[in-house]
Amino acid sequence: MATEMALVKPISKFGTSSPIFSNSRYGKFTTVRMSSTSQSTAKAAAKGGKKAAKTAIKETLLTPRFYTTDFDEMEALFNTEINKNLNQSEFEALLQEFKTDYNQTHFVRNKEFKEAADKIDGPLRQIFVEFLERSCTAEFSGFLLYKELGRRLKKTNPVVAEIFSLMSRDEARHAGFLNKGLSDFNLALDLGFLTKARKYTFFKPKFIFYATYLSEKIGYWRYITIYRHLKENPEYQCYPIFKYFENWCQDENRHGDFFSALLKAQPQFLNDWKAKLWSRFFCLSVYVTMYLNDCQRTAFYEGIGLDTKEFDMHVIIETNRTTARIFPAVLDVENPEFKRRLDKMVEINEQLLAVGETSDIPLVKNLKRIPLIAALASELLATYLMPPIESGSVDFAEFEPQLVY
Repeated sequence: MATEMALVKPISKFGTSSPIFSNSRYGKFTTVRMSSTSQSTAKAAAKGGKKAAKTAIKETLLTPRFYTTDFDEMEALFNTEINKNLNQSEFEALLQEFKTDYNQTHFVRNKEFKEAADKIDGPLRQIFVEFLERSCTAEFSGFLLYKELGRRLKKTNPVVAEIFSLMSRDEARHAGFLNKGLSDFNLALDLGFLTKARKYTFFKPKFIFYATYLSEKIGYWRYITIYRHLKENPEYQCYPIFKYFENWCQDENRHGDFFSALLKAQPQFLNDWKAKLWSRFFCLSVYVTMYLNDCQRTAFYEGIGLDTKEFDMHVIIETNRTTARIFPAVLDVENPEFKRRLDKMVEINEQLLAVGETSDIPLVKNLKRIPLIAALASELLATYLMPPIESGSVDFAEFEPQLVY
């Protein structure tokens, strides 16, 4: 589920955290955040050497989420006897795409990875670690959800169930590849620990469809944009994982196409006024989360030769154009007012982060946060209420599997 974004991974409570340190070959320490429940791993990490430190990511509002849903409702939605809108021939065509497994032999590492990681030093090294952590967590989140859906739907709709299982295969492959990347920096995520320790966010099935469709499609545009940029500017190719992004984003695109088919099979999620409101809400959630996340990590994008805000706006615009093919309404992201409001939210978010870094007692910090949170909520509401673009259709041409570049 692409994106270190994930982005569509909305809201949880703030968790306490403490730093964990790993000794690098440069004699310095790279800081990674972990939840307080895994503080015991800090001692092992502090010993240094090549032994990987297994960590969990700090919980914040912008952290990738793990999801669960109403599986009984899911079974009813994909019961062919109940839902006559299910186009089984379309799902069977998609299943063949997934069975082909174009990337079966693609994610093969070589010695370039470790050699490149050893050359990355200073703040950029820490930023790379954070990128790999967040991306790995987002992909693993998708693996868990898709695996469970594949298991639960096996009797109700074997074709759809098998697609979910094959998507979980893709996500597991991505997560494993990213976790191997962390080993280049003498770190590793304990994915088994994450499975048990992370809080799961409950989303109703229709919200899973909206959110995951956007997550996969925005992941496609992020990966393909970075890949194309680095192909044209190889001097910024500082770590070989980016060379894999072209094939990687094909997985994201196929996943997004599948969720598009799922939405078409549930026209009640697309054809009324509530669908328009929810579509805009999830677009706003995904776009704002990505923008705020990335603006906290400009060093990463500058390190690969990108302007963070220009990159994000390109990804948002392209994702929005793709999404307009299926969602009944989308945001007017090409209106200059949209970006102005995003930039204002970045300013407010930076002030919130600054409050968190002060030495004030928790009560004082919370009092200082109140007007800032109110200002952020006001900007979000104003952005949501901007005149939308009416879009989408449930009247589609005969399905033809294809990749969009």
